[in-house]
Amino acid sequence: MWTLKAAALGVVALTVSVELLGWLVRRLRPGRILNEVLFFPSEVACVEHIFTPSSPHSCLCPMPHGVETSFSRLLHYILSSSSSLDLCVFAFSNMDLCRAVLALQSRGVTVRVLTDKDYAAIQGSQIGVLRKAGISVRCNVDSVYMHHKFAVVDGRLLITGSLNWTLTAVQSNMENTIVTQEPDLVRPFVREFQRLWVHNDPARDLHSIVTGNAVYIFRLR
Repeated sequence: MWTLKAAALGVVALTVSVELLGWLVRRLRPGRILNEVLFFPSEVACVEHIFTPSSPHSCLCPMPHGVETSFSRLLHYILSSSSSLDLCVFAFSNMDLCRAVLALQSRGVTVRVLTDKDYAAIQGSQIGVLRKAGISVRCNVDSVYMHHKFAVVDGRLLITGSLNWTLTAVQSNMENTIVTQEPDLVRPFVREFQRLWVHNDPARDLHSIVTGNAVYIFRLR
């Protein structure tokens, strides 16, 4: 009888020990690093709840509601910024994405945008809207396209892929976007954005060339 009781107590003790060990491992293990892939075109659905989650009134638009899509996930990651958003994008005409960037600006998030000088001026571009809101925008000074499509959120979250920030890309094109917190991937994009930001500083637009005793001042086009 005592042998059976001792064996039973031993089993209970072993079970408790295993559960305790599992709990300790979970507590001590570093948090899981975010890695997600989003594919487009995205299903068309209402995204109003993302912008006004605390609103007591539901949106009355005819689009589907309560549907999580690739686009709603993208908006979620952009709006998760608490301190900074560095955006480098070729074409930017999507009004919901513009709305997200403006929302960050209104919350005091530091927003910097790098874009292509030709596409910044096309009809429907939201770059002018961002500038009017006081957001810092710089265009490429070189003759090559600014063809990047990436964003860095709070210096820790990278959003990159083939997706331009346009309605066509979101709703009609076969596109991909990777969202990751992998430091080895985020850091190079942080450095590249800063390099491009300095390189395309408008203050560098005026240059001087010294030839002999003459100094020629010219403006790059």
